[in-house]
This record gives sequence, structure tokens and C-alpha cells, in this order.
Amino acid sequence: MKLYDIEVLDNSDKKVKLEEYKGDVLLVVNTATGCGFTPQYEGLEKLYRKYNEDGFEILDFPCNQFGNQAPGSAEEIHEFCSLKYDTTFRQFKKIDVNGENESPLFTYLKNEIKDEEVKGLKNKMAMKAIEKISKTCQNKGDITWNFTKFLIDREGNVVKRFAPTSEAAEIEKELKKYI
Repeated sequence: MKLYDIEVLDNSDKKVKLEEYKGDVLLVVNTATGCGFTPQYEGLEKLYRKYNEDGFEILDFPCNQFGNQAPGSAEEIHEFCSLKYDTTFRQFKKIDVNGENESPLFTYLKNEIKDEEVKGLKNKMAMKAIEKISKTCQNKGDITWNFTKFLIDREGNVVKRFAPTSEAAEIEKELKKYI
């Protein structure tokens, strides 16, 4: 299976073939509205607005697997994100990223890059604490928490996996290589 063979559902349950993003640089993120990392929406939106005209897309997949931090309907999640963080990038249906019901997209992404680099002592300590409480992270490569990010180049290659602690500035450094 290749990235562009995968179909997902948008937040209104419409089927979306990822091949529609062929030729774009993508950042795929599992998100949550009630997470300590939720303020990252602000930085992600800035990246999106800065590079969207250059063929950059962010695909936002809410996930409620980590501490039930993405409660609510698709409409409620979208409303929260657009009102609080003025997000304009595309949001998809709430999914599972680990386990029996995980999205085929995240199965694919995790198989492409199993490890994420965590920079800085504070972030390393935060990730160690997260790993201890993450009940769905059972296998090597599993998503540890909300706001894990995957950068995909214009040819559909997964080129970098970012930890939940990775902020927009760190992502932008990598992104510039592919824009």
C-alpha cells in the first residue's frame, strides 16, 4: 500500500482519497482539543498560512485515545478549533491511531517511521511521563500521545516524524527542505 492509495473521511463523513494531495507537502497530525499540547494549533495555523500557497497542507485528525482529550462531535471540535485558534486547514473525522481500530493512514505512517526525535531535556522528561500514562501505546512505533506529526514530501514519502512536544519552529526548519 502507498500513501496515495489510502482513503479517509473528512469531518462531515465524506470520503477523501489522499491522492488528491499528490504533489503537496503534507503534515499529518493527530490532535485533541483538551490536551496540554492543544495550543500548538496556533503555530500550526501560522505554518499553514505561511506555506499553503507553496503547496503545503496540514491534515488534522482528532483522536480521543489519550486521556479522552478530544471529546465532542466533529462539529464541536471544528467549532472549537476555528473559534479559539482560527484554524483554516482541513480537519478530518475523529480516529484511532493505535490498536485494533486504528486508521489505515496511521498504520501506514507508523510503519514508515517508527521513532521520533525528542529535543531538549524538558521535552524528554515530558515524553517519559507521557509514555508511562499512555495506555494505547503498546508496540514499537505506536503513537505515544496527541500532536504526533508526520511530514510527507511531494512524492508521498514520509520524511520525518515529530514528537508531540515538537513546536512549529522545529517543524518549519524541516518543512523548508521540501517546499
